[in-house]
This record gives sequence, C-alpha cells and structure tokens, in this order.
Amino acid sequence: MSLPHRFPLLAAGLFGASGVGLGAFGAHALRAALTDLGTRDRWETAVLYQLTHTVALLGAAVWLRSARGAAATQITWAARSWSVGITLFSGSLYLLALTTGAPLWFKIAVPPLGGTALIVGWLCIAAAAWKKDE
Repeated sequence: MSLPHRFPLLAAGLFGASGVGLGAFGAHALRAALTDLGTRDRWETAVLYQLTHTVALLGAAVWLRSARGAAATQITWAARSWSVGITLFSGSLYLLALTTGAPLWFKIAVPPLGGTALIVGWLCIAAAAWKKDE
C-alpha cells in the first residue's frame, strides 16, 4: 500500500531538523563571521523560508491522508515543489551568506529558481483546494 503522505513527512523531518540546526549554527557559531561578512540577514532569511515551508510540508502530509484524485496529485506536486524550492532557495542563500566569490550566474539564477519552485508549490495547493473531491 502506497502512503503518499510519507514523502512530505520525511521531507519535513529532514528539513525541520536541518533548519533548526542551521538556525542555531548561524546564531551562535557563525554569528561573528556572518556579521563581519554582512550576510547575517541572508542566513536568517534562508532559515525562515526553510522552516516556514517545512511546516507547510507537514500540512500537506496531513491533507494527503484524506485527499483523493486530482487534489492528492496537486498536493503531492506542492510537496515536491517545496522540497526543490527549499533546497535551491535556502541552500543557495546559505552558500551566498558564507562566500563572497560566488559566480554571478549562480547569484542571478539559483535563488530565483528556488523561489519560483516555492511559489509553484503554493499554486499547487490552491489548485488542490479548487478540485472537487472524487
């Protein structure tokens, strides 16, 4: 039996644990370095978006337990999009907070791609809410 809510639960567990850890790491061990680089706000934004979308993944998992048909498909795509978005958006911000020599193409392309994936996830949730129960 396939349990479609397992993927968002697994993703939420991993992103939640790493988000709390990275938040603490940035607030304590990296605080001085991030302040010196002037990138503490970038790190904090990465943690905020990671943890916010982690909670959304939990909500998707709960909804998937009862969703059917097209709505379940849309919720699954939302979870996938959020997972890609967290990885690209927050991941790139963590990297950009720690480095000053990232290539311009990386700065221009990767965070917006991640942000777009996060937005697509929310649009999938809207589409799932729009679908009639089957």
